[in-house]
Amino acid sequence: MPAATLRRPRRKVPGGEGIGREGIGREGIGRDGFGGEGSDRTEQAMHPNVQLVAQALAAAGAGGQVRELADAVRTAQDAAAALGCSPAAIANSLIFMADEQPVLILTSGGHKVDTAHVAGLLGVDRLRRATPDQVRAATGQPIGGVAPVGHPAPVRTLVDVALQPFPVIWAAGGTPHTVFPTTYAELLTITGGTPVAVVAD
Repeated sequence: MPAATLRRPRRKVPGGEGIGREGIGREGIGRDGFGGEGSDRTEQAMHPNVQLVAQALAAAGAGGQVRELADAVRTAQDAAAALGCSPAAIANSLIFMADEQPVLILTSGGHKVDTAHVAGLLGVDRLRRATPDQVRAATGQPIGGVAPVGHPAPVRTLVDVALQPFPVIWAAGGTPHTVFPTTYAELLTITGGTPVAVVAD
């Protein structure tokens, strides 16, 4: 498995610049994008959660690398401000309990999950937000830093179709200080997720 690297940015991402014509390159975003002038850190220097996410991305053949932000970003609005993109292009990784079973919903930061609607899609009586302890039990990661991958065991995953229009989507990298770029198609592939509308029409 190739060694993963993590870079610390010196400035904000200008709305997706630096991403090649073929999508997200194997080296992530180049000099004109996120963290091109930052210093590399070895996998051994990473937070354990970030190591697991980076390893999962590499194993799945994902194109983007985990990147470190200067400040913690615990909301889609904070992440969008740091990255210079729309909140709707942020994939919020939210754990819900569906009849006491964890479900990971990757939802666009542009809206909230309609729990009654999604409960109906899942065929469960109740869908509620997980507690911090339940989130850690399911993912090994803290609220505000939950990644789509890198969990102790597979978690049933739903992917918001509202993310599909964005050529680049940003997701948390296992801590509130880390993110990685991906695409809608790649997000479905690396998570084994099911595309759904998380809000009613």
